[in-house]
Amino acid sequence: MAAVEHLDLDEQIARWRAHAERRQAIGTDVDELEDHLRGLVEELEASGLSPDEAFLVAVRRMGALDDVSREFAREHAERLWKQLVVMQDDGPPGRGRRGLGLVLALAVGAGLAVKIPSLFDVDGDTLALFYLPNLSLLVFPFLAAWFAWSRSMPARRVWVQLVLPFAVAALAANLFPLTQDSASLVLMTIHLPIALWFVVGLAYTGGEWRSGARRMDFIRFTGEWFVYYVLIALGGAALVGLTGLGFTAIGVDPFPVLGAWVVPCGAAGAVLVAAWLVEAKQNVIENIAPVLTRVFTPLTTIALLVFLVTVAVARPGVDVERELLILGDLMLVLVLGLILYALSARSPDTPPGLFDRLQLLLVALALVVDALMLVAMAGRIAEFGASPNKVAALGLNIVLLVNLARAGWLGLGFVRGRRPFGAVERWQTDYLPVIAVWVTLVALVLPPVFGWA
Repeated sequence: MAAVEHLDLDEQIARWRAHAERRQAIGTDVDELEDHLRGLVEELEASGLSPDEAFLVAVRRMGALDDVSREFAREHAERLWKQLVVMQDDGPPGRGRRGLGLVLALAVGAGLAVKIPSLFDVDGDTLALFYLPNLSLLVFPFLAAWFAWSRSMPARRVWVQLVLPFAVAALAANLFPLTQDSASLVLMTIHLPIALWFVVGLAYTGGEWRSGARRMDFIRFTGEWFVYYVLIALGGAALVGLTGLGFTAIGVDPFPVLGAWVVPCGAAGAVLVAAWLVEAKQNVIENIAPVLTRVFTPLTTIALLVFLVTVAVARPGVDVERELLILGDLMLVLVLGLILYALSARSPDTPPGLFDRLQLLLVALALVVDALMLVAMAGRIAEFGASPNKVAALGLNIVLLVNLARAGWLGLGFVRGRRPFGAVERWQTDYLPVIAVWVTLVALVLPPVFGWA
């Protein structure tokens, strides 16, 4: 059977049906299987796939439901891989050759935007003071522009939801009287990129931020993008290292050029390339969210448990040092990320199981850690007074506490069969704007409140 020839959808389904009917141990009515297959194809086409792509993915997914489809998908897997590496001229905006060309041009633009400020004759301290709050402003607008184009975002939404927030952030980053030793500079450096990532999310959703489904898609995209970016960074680091060693072996030192041009420009451009890879391939193969969540959820649960036991033994009471507070907050953010990523990967029709109970335990441990952090930070504020960093950390823990407490309550109801899975998912997507507002307040409001301290 030819594996790569182009056939119309009816011919492809007819071949699949003939293959199914030839099997002896079929166990399920072929008509019923075909109806299910066609339904999957229609859903995938509605999501933007071409008929050929939709058929391949539908057969792949049918493999989880029936041994016949699984064998058919395995025998014709080479066609699926062809879809991964061959560009198509048609299809949704952003996924074909035209989309790739635009994203590469924007990636070059982002790389140049990151590099150009360093070409001016300024000292290193001044340059560092510029880059710390401005780095995300030099890259994220290019990513937002690509999403706005690929989503055919109306011009009015582009100006109100994208241009205006980026302009306000740029003014704040460059007009605030920040100094290198100020806590406000640290707050803006950490929180402004997160706030601007939510602006990128507005572009990703096409401006339809009220849609819970689109917000969940953005959560899924964020996790996938992070994994792709890390993989590109690791590959790029290896390539730069090998290139440098090769030139060094012939008596040429390439590291000044590599460090000054290739690394910063490549890191900026990879932001867009990773986004394009997620967009172009997300519907051809199943995302890796299920794998990541099932690996890291039990590991994080163990880590939180060990953390609590260690604090109880080594630091009884609430006498927790600053480094421990930072570590605790990072672990809580990781827990929130795992919860969101698990929700984005889970089928709402799947009944509660062992993994859902493990996640509930993870949330319970995170709540204990959060309560400990809150008590410790309140004690430090009472003893040493308020500062931008303390207020930011305290607010973060309150935001996380509310989110985790509600998520735990809804998760408990789901595990006990009293609430649908959708209630948990809706809560998390509805809470995203709260997180976006908080990081924006930290980045833009706390510095002037504390007098740029």
